[in-house]
Amino acid sequence: MIDDLTRAAATCFPQSYAAARAAFRGQAPGEARAYPSAATGPDGEPLWTDAAWIGPADAQDVLVVLSGVHGVEGYCGSGVQRDLMAAFRPNEGQALLLIHAVNPYGFAWDRRVTEEGCDLNRNFIDFGQPLPANPGYDAIAQLLLPRSMEVEALAEAEAALATYRAEVGELAFQMARKSGQYVDPKGMFFGGFGPSAAQNTLDAIAADYALASRRFVTILDIHTGLGPYGYGEAQSENQADTDCHRLATQMFGPSLTFPELGTSFSVPINGSLQLFWEQLRGDGRYVYICLEFGTFSQEASRVAYRLDHWHHAYGTGDPHDEIGRAARAAMRAQFYPEDLEWKEMVLFRSRQIAQQALSGMSRVKS
Repeated sequence: MIDDLTRAAATCFPQSYAAARAAFRGQAPGEARAYPSAATGPDGEPLWTDAAWIGPADAQDVLVVLSGVHGVEGYCGSGVQRDLMAAFRPNEGQALLLIHAVNPYGFAWDRRVTEEGCDLNRNFIDFGQPLPANPGYDAIAQLLLPRSMEVEALAEAEAALATYRAEVGELAFQMARKSGQYVDPKGMFFGGFGPSAAQNTLDAIAADYALASRRFVTILDIHTGLGPYGYGEAQSENQADTDCHRLATQMFGPSLTFPELGTSFSVPINGSLQLFWEQLRGDGRYVYICLEFGTFSQEASRVAYRLDHWHHAYGTGDPHDEIGRAARAAMRAQFYPEDLEWKEMVLFRSRQIAQQALSGMSRVKS
């Protein structure tokens, strides 16, 4: 088992979006479907989301595994998907659907956001209703992303943020920063003014694979950057009084966490991907799990976010100039540790959660 994990960890994880896509399509059984993006890569190259189906075409229970919802986190998710292709075969009546590089722009550019500047995991609100307000974000937006990156300006911004943080408390600070904002496309955790192109791609994939009409669907959405180093926290973002919450608890047991109940390293957020599946499937016919692998501290991530967002908001946005290279390196280092032991931990936990998902779906009654 250990030797197998070490070999997989050394071979499954990619060094670029292009390498990840080529390896995914080369390993996928049959012909993977390709969904083109209107965005281009940092050198003008075309970008794609790909989908591979493993199992009988008429399978009624489907395990969907997503990579790259947050772009740069796709290095990890792509490695997990390649490992699952090699290590798993679904049970009778089940299929595995791997959706590779949901946000190909962010993956290729080493960013968390889409080409619209959107945090895709805040984009699934009902845009026909008033946009969610986040007065906490409004209060600190200019401190999170000051126009100047000079040392003195950053020091002033950090001092003001520390004061705000002390006044409102850590939870309120993190909610202000992360729960989602719908006012500034250049700012952090922007949820969009409407459905993103990546959301439209997911709509197309769901239709092509008839995910609305299958008996049961379990979704594993691979993320990185939050929690203890190397640990994979399985988070359910359903409301506590729903059948999906009950089913998730039965399928994944006591290690499952719930942001709404305060048991997760994540704070509750607006517009998460769970809402996509809720609209598609309805309560009690799916389970959505965000599988979040810890890397480094949240303060380190805030520094990386700031540099990346500043470069695209107030800098040149050139991925090849000095600041562009530094921003890409900082984001990649924060969300994709180049550490064999971390990768082994990721694959061990991913296999465990995938097996729990397949076994759990077999126990769900029609």
